[in-house]
Amino acid sequence: MILSCTNIMVPGKTLTEKAHLLRRWGYSGVTVFADRAGWNDEKLEELLTLENNTGVVPCEFLFMSPAAGKLMSENADERAATKALYIEAAEVCARIGAITEIEYLLGPQDPLPLFDVYKQMTLEQEEGFLAAYREIAQTVVGTEAAVLLEGINRYESPYMNSIVDCARVAAKLDMKEVGVLPDFFHMSIEETDIADAIDAVAGSIRHVHLGDNNRCTPGRGSIDWERGLKALKATGYDKFISLECSTMGQPDVTLPEAADYLNSVLARI
Repeated sequence: MILSCTNIMVPGKTLTEKAHLLRRWGYSGVTVFADRAGWNDEKLEELLTLENNTGVVPCEFLFMSPAAGKLMSENADERAATKALYIEAAEVCARIGAITEIEYLLGPQDPLPLFDVYKQMTLEQEEGFLAAYREIAQTVVGTEAAVLLEGINRYESPYMNSIVDCARVAAKLDMKEVGVLPDFFHMSIEETDIADAIDAVAGSIRHVHLGDNNRCTPGRGSIDWERGLKALKATGYDKFISLECSTMGQPDVTLPEAADYLNSVLARI
């Protein structure tokens, strides 16, 4: 497995500066959250040449925008804007062989689902979501890129909280360009057992996010990383595992430490 880290966790004015730091700290990949409002041809060119210039692979790409996370909004204009944003991100991914992800609805849930857990879409909702998902995924057909479903906890998304549910939905498209993205932080909330959940979706995993149960770097919470990563290795997964968590305000300290910690775990399993 290959260590990666999200760009917004890393100091630096440019993606290239951030990538050089990540390389120094023990990371070979970078997840890129790009501000859509500031996106331009110069930044696209920097992304396209990043691996050659730094040795760090842009393994995941998505746009940050007010339009994000509203794919199944009740407002038709919001739905259209979100789908267009996701398609644009997928077009970038098609050029660099990276993954991107989509959600049903993303944001704080109100009222909080304190006791209403593992909600399921109605047939109509699922059909609508699958239609949008298929259209976005068509953008990367025939490339090395993929459009994935990430299990998001119940407090941030109404449906597909469990990675097992994400895999069930993705399988309905019957496309090799789709799959699932297990996130250890979200799994620590939603899954009965992280290792068992990974085993259950083994054939669908295309990318992985790392964050401890407190959303700090791995090893600073209560997740059993040796057991979880051992389960991931047992599936045959050998792609990127990317940090998406808090640096606790000390990226120059916690990110190198996280790389050392994860490498020590990987060496033992």
